[in-house]
Amino acid sequence: MAEKGIRKWIVTITVISAALLELIDTTVVNVSLPDIMGNLGATLDSVGWVVTAYAVANVIILPMSGWLGNNFGRKNYFLFSIVTFTSASFFCGHAHTLETLIIFRIIQGLAGGGLLSTAQAILLEAWPPEEIGMATALFGLGAVVGPTIGPTIGGFINDHFAWPWIFYVNIPVGAIASFFVVTFIRETPRYDKGNPIDWYGIILLALSVGSLQTVLEKGESEDWFAKTYILLLAGLALVAGLLFLWRELVTDHPVVNFKIMRYRSFSLGMVTSFILGLGLYGSVFVFPILCQQLLGFTAEQTGLLLFPGGVATIIMMPWIGTSLKKGVPAQFLASGGMVVFFLFCLMMYGTTLSSGTGNFFWPLVVRGFGMALLFVPITTLAVQDLRGKDIGQGTGLNNMSRQLGGSFGIAMITTFIDRRFAFHRNMLLPSINIYNPAYSERYNLYVHGFMSKGFGLMDARHMALQAMEGILSRQSMLMSFTDVFWIVGVFFLCSIPLIFLQKFNRNPVMLPVDAH
Repeated sequence: MAEKGIRKWIVTITVISAALLELIDTTVVNVSLPDIMGNLGATLDSVGWVVTAYAVANVIILPMSGWLGNNFGRKNYFLFSIVTFTSASFFCGHAHTLETLIIFRIIQGLAGGGLLSTAQAILLEAWPPEEIGMATALFGLGAVVGPTIGPTIGGFINDHFAWPWIFYVNIPVGAIASFFVVTFIRETPRYDKGNPIDWYGIILLALSVGSLQTVLEKGESEDWFAKTYILLLAGLALVAGLLFLWRELVTDHPVVNFKIMRYRSFSLGMVTSFILGLGLYGSVFVFPILCQQLLGFTAEQTGLLLFPGGVATIIMMPWIGTSLKKGVPAQFLASGGMVVFFLFCLMMYGTTLSSGTGNFFWPLVVRGFGMALLFVPITTLAVQDLRGKDIGQGTGLNNMSRQLGGSFGIAMITTFIDRRFAFHRNMLLPSINIYNPAYSERYNLYVHGFMSKGFGLMDARHMALQAMEGILSRQSMLMSFTDVFWIVGVFFLCSIPLIFLQKFNRNPVMLPVDAH
């Protein structure tokens, strides 16, 4: 049954706070990786597993979270996930070896996957049917703002404290959330209690999704299929994935109920959530690299740049929830979000090497508006036909789709940047010759500059050539990044027709009052 009064808001704040733990931890670690490398004596390749281990564990548990909540009760599973995540955060901060840190990041990821989808399912049941749009909007605050403010928090902690504090900050939030879960969240029916456990399905799911996520996370750094283990994992993901699909369709008690795919809105919603993940995580991934590697911003500066966009999202969410409640079709709002996100990409396409922090304020505010317009309507459309126990299954699959979209997006973007860098470098190379007046003027300026600092003529010429090489590389990389924004923006525009294939519902009610 739906909650009322202050209890409804306590439940809402509790589940959103717990979900934020998981969402922030998807990006908060990234800016601290150099410090972790130095402190634990890790290499660049090995420290990447701190991020990869969390992402792989997270995406494995997401599709299972609905079954786990139905089997053990959503409140029990949610509380267990919070306690486990908080405990793992403590041990991550106390890790003295890279291997120990990776092990507890895996535990964090497994618990975090349960936090996200179960929190959304609890929230949908806590609000009355006529206010589901507002509930989705409030949850969207965490889902959109979490990955965005992760680098902000990580950058601040990295610059002012030691890296273990990026994990320790989870402990008080987790402790408070656990207390409120025990006190205010009601027990839910154990729909699958007493049913046999689909162990084969669980094993095949872990193999298929885990292998796929590992390929996406490590493929670019390992030159994709040039490495044998990437090739083997890709084959394992395909075979295990097909066997998992067959197993879940023939067993009487599947760990993932694919029968909910019969709802057209949900099936198409999986695709649009995938696209949303690509834009959300892809843009968060590209922007810090652009700012720190090319424009020379610090981690804290980069994080603070993302903050106004998060504020814009917060401002927009209640308005979107109210609009859905008043009967504005979710398709119209989502289409507007696609157009607004395209405008953000178009504004970013004009970035130059002389761009300063002030040049990114409005583009990121526009992005904040766009992501708000996208997340709530897309989620609403996806789950509008689900009832009862299908809510947990649907939110788990939908969140997994968004997460995989982000992983695919980052993998494709890193590969695309690598290829476009080579392309732009080859296109710019003919301009690097002594017969080009612009080149000669800049080269001679560097030579005289170095000579004025006391360097000999030969050394000055050598250093001038290195400086020109650096300019060539930076310009080629910048053009590659702006190409990414352009391609992603056009991709979003081309995805608009998918939204209108979903069922129109002027008063979306995804959950009856008596769903318990």
